[in-house]
Amino acid sequence: MFQGTRIVYVLRPMTQINENYQKLQAGYLFPEIGRRVAAFQSAHPEADLIKLGIGDITLPLAPAIVDALHAAVDEMGHEAHGYGPENGYAFLTDMIRAHDFEKRGVSIAADEIFVSDGSKQDSGNIQEIFGTGCSLCVTDPTYPVYVDTNVMAGRTGEADAEGRYDGIVYLPANAENNFMPGPPEERVDLIYLCSPNNPTGAVASRENLQQWVDWAQNHGSVILFDAAYDAFIQDPTLPHSIYEIEGARECAIEMRSFSKRAGFTGTRCAYMVIPHEAMGRTASGEKVSLNALWNRRHATKFNSVPYMIQKAAAAVFSPEGAEQTAAQVAYYMENAGRIREGLGSAGFEVFGGEHAPYIWMATPDKLTSWDFFDQLLDRANVVGTPGSGFGPSGEGFFRISAFNSHENVDTAIDRIKKAFGR
Repeated sequence: MFQGTRIVYVLRPMTQINENYQKLQAGYLFPEIGRRVAAFQSAHPEADLIKLGIGDITLPLAPAIVDALHAAVDEMGHEAHGYGPENGYAFLTDMIRAHDFEKRGVSIAADEIFVSDGSKQDSGNIQEIFGTGCSLCVTDPTYPVYVDTNVMAGRTGEADAEGRYDGIVYLPANAENNFMPGPPEERVDLIYLCSPNNPTGAVASRENLQQWVDWAQNHGSVILFDAAYDAFIQDPTLPHSIYEIEGARECAIEMRSFSKRAGFTGTRCAYMVIPHEAMGRTASGEKVSLNALWNRRHATKFNSVPYMIQKAAAAVFSPEGAEQTAAQVAYYMENAGRIREGLGSAGFEVFGGEHAPYIWMATPDKLTSWDFFDQLLDRANVVGTPGSGFGPSGEGFFRISAFNSHENVDTAIDRIKKAFGR
């Protein structure tokens, strides 16, 4: 009855995706850690886990910040505060200029500051003002957002077997160069630097940053400088801002955050500085202000950080706020010192922990980063971060965060030593 009948399948047109996302390696690092931890907890509900993995704060907001939030909410109950200035309210940017820069002998204009809701977003969004053909370099290991957002934008080719993307220059950061490498041999357009460094905990010297600034000026490159952890620098002679370095205003953009310095990871406030002298070029060679480009992008895609959050951020600079947040930073740095000393004295090879809330340790017994993660979780019930998640040169290393209580940190140190026979 059906002889000679043909069935024809018609492919319906579908919206094409951005295929650059297909190049990304597996999932983002921290969700994968969360997946493995959740699976372990499901299988071992009795386990008392100590989490020293993701770099999230554990202390509550400082009282001065809480008071400022309450006052701002009360104020908004009887006075309207709608859309704020895209670049930030003057009461906050004036504080930023005075306390983060003028005290260090650096002059920053009000319209060179762009208040935002996080440095993670800024480090990803800033690449929108640069051409898709721009080349880039990162120190390796590095904060994954620098790499992944450029992959998403189409600036790279595929990743090789070790996870290095074609089109990115990787600069190995190791003990030999104090985990702060110098410039590459070949020219690149965009340079991502982070000091104090996430994940290694290293901090750049003035000499190292001057070398980078001189190189960037000579090659017409732009430095994207992430200073999210500057509050953790213990040595006052070390630079907190790249603008302390001669010539940086012509070639550097700086990102800074309230997340770790003042516990704003759940509150969200940061800012970026783009000096008027920083320039890019069109394809025809015409100079263009990077400040003007970002101002246009910021005003188009962002409606300002909420009024009460900016009030809270301004409270960080008050005498009470500065004292209270400094005490919180000191608390975390005490943890970092305990981890560094406790594991180091037990024979583990450790780095960092002196100017940043992270300890970078070599995995014992030549374990891979993820194998050590799994063994640490299973044998010690401690969560950390595999170094390979930060780049190929992170393989064989492990990041431990100092964000937790003194008690939990001490317990974690004892568990790690016992689990690995130290």
